[in-house]
Amino acid sequence: MSEESGLIYRISGPVVTAVGISPRMYEVVRVGDEGLMGEVIELHGDQSVIQVYEETSGIKPGEPVVRTGQTLSVKLGPGLLTQIYDGIQRPLEALEETMGVFITRGVDADGLDLTKKWEFNATASAGDEVSGGSVIGFVQETETVEHKIMIPPGHSGKIASIESGEFDITTSVCTLEDGTEIAMMQEWPVRTPRPFKQKNAPDVPLITGQRILDFLFPLAKGGTAGIPGPFGAGKTVTQQQLARWSDAQIVVYIGCGERGNEMTEVLTEFPHLTDPNTGKPLMNRTTMIANTSNMPVAAREASVYTGITIAEYFRDMGYDVALMADSTSRWAEAMREISSRLEEMPGEEGYPAYLSSRLAEFYERAGRVQTLGGDDGSVSVIGAVSPPGGDISEPVSQGTLRIVKVFWGLDAGLARQRHFPAINWLSSYSLYPQALDQWYRDNIASDFPEVRTKISSLLQVEAELQEIVQLVGSDALPMDQQLTLEVARMIREFFLQQNAFHDVDTFSQLGLQYEMAKAILAFQEESEKAMAGGAGLEDVVNVPARTDLMRGRFEEGYAERIGELLGEMSKQIAETMEDN
Repeated sequence: MSEESGLIYRISGPVVTAVGISPRMYEVVRVGDEGLMGEVIELHGDQSVIQVYEETSGIKPGEPVVRTGQTLSVKLGPGLLTQIYDGIQRPLEALEETMGVFITRGVDADGLDLTKKWEFNATASAGDEVSGGSVIGFVQETETVEHKIMIPPGHSGKIASIESGEFDITTSVCTLEDGTEIAMMQEWPVRTPRPFKQKNAPDVPLITGQRILDFLFPLAKGGTAGIPGPFGAGKTVTQQQLARWSDAQIVVYIGCGERGNEMTEVLTEFPHLTDPNTGKPLMNRTTMIANTSNMPVAAREASVYTGITIAEYFRDMGYDVALMADSTSRWAEAMREISSRLEEMPGEEGYPAYLSSRLAEFYERAGRVQTLGGDDGSVSVIGAVSPPGGDISEPVSQGTLRIVKVFWGLDAGLARQRHFPAINWLSSYSLYPQALDQWYRDNIASDFPEVRTKISSLLQVEAELQEIVQLVGSDALPMDQQLTLEVARMIREFFLQQNAFHDVDTFSQLGLQYEMAKAILAFQEESEKAMAGGAGLEDVVNVPARTDLMRGRFEEGYAERIGELLGEMSKQIAETMEDN
């Protein structure tokens, strides 16, 4: 038997032990007569432990194991956008064409179409000095995204020749003086972060159009956020809203171990969503990775790395990328299953001892960076966490909270009250406001941070007053505290609630969010004046203009009318004083 092949010695679910080969760690091997794809994860003397990315039923000891000499890598180049992949970058559409709706084992499919011709437009010319990350040309990949062709990291020199024209992605479009040929496609090992010049401070917000996120708990471009929440609290809808409305230019969506029917919903809905910025399909700037809970667990473990490598590649072109991982809990469960098959010492709740370091490795690949080519690019990572029973004291939630800087805590109680997004404003937090405040002052309003602080403190005061109300009833409170409860109710119902399925309310400009918050504080101020002048609480609260102001957010052109509605409300509140 050659050095390149060995035999299966032992099988335990997706974990196979082979003898007779001497591979490197994380090398990809082909297992069994069907050539199932696997990755070497442990080496013990002459035994190699392999995690197999496909179902292993039916294979038996004695079948061959063949080395490939490669590590698990993804193909990067034109054709990534609009694609739906499985966890190891096999395009599901191509798999369906060859085998129908059920994926058979041992099937290979290239991550990119190697025969399709793309129109390459060279922007560099012969004689130019280039290095890893330098942009040498571009391809108009979709109507909305220009795919920049870069020199792969690790290569540099003078361009000897470069030509524009129609090429497939494996054909050389540029030759360096040392003879290195550069094609439009490059490969990259998924477990290795792509290099950059330096990390920049996260001082620009990722604008999502969701009021509770943008205003109270903002995420910076290149930042990390966790969305833990129980079943049915709205994690997936929140992530879809972020994918659709955030001002990231590229979206990578990893459906990692979600239920098949939920993933189907995402896969059928996403292609029909319209990009609000361009009016074209949202898929034009999206890559999806679908790895449902009934697919092999080892591929689920790989899907997260596949997704973040694709995101880093677009970051290197100078784009802002939003990566959604739904859900990291299922990824951790895959690690737990493989770890137990390897008979490793279990950590808390059976998860492997290295759970926290793996989570950190993943989230650390986020960031706003200066790319090798000198551009600014960012990867913002938003990970959903599905703790069993909604209990965030479990290891995955706690490990995530130690790493991420934004925590959007979903609350089953709010979801039951039909308050969506069901993000609990008392338990959520963001560590970015301080870094972002200068941006808000320069771009929105000089008193933006102060307005946010006032809105937050009103919600805190309401929580304290509610405890008293539950004991003695709201009528026992002094008038000014009763007014505070009314103002806080207005914040909750008018500002924090947002209808994701309403054409107008689904997205709220940052400037409009500021105006709405100011309107609430103006209502409080005018009401205090009126009540000091003898007006009753009921009269002030029930002025018709306040209802118009609150309902108006569902109508087109609200941003233009809010000033007029606010003026009318102030006038009517002042009249309540005269009536008394």
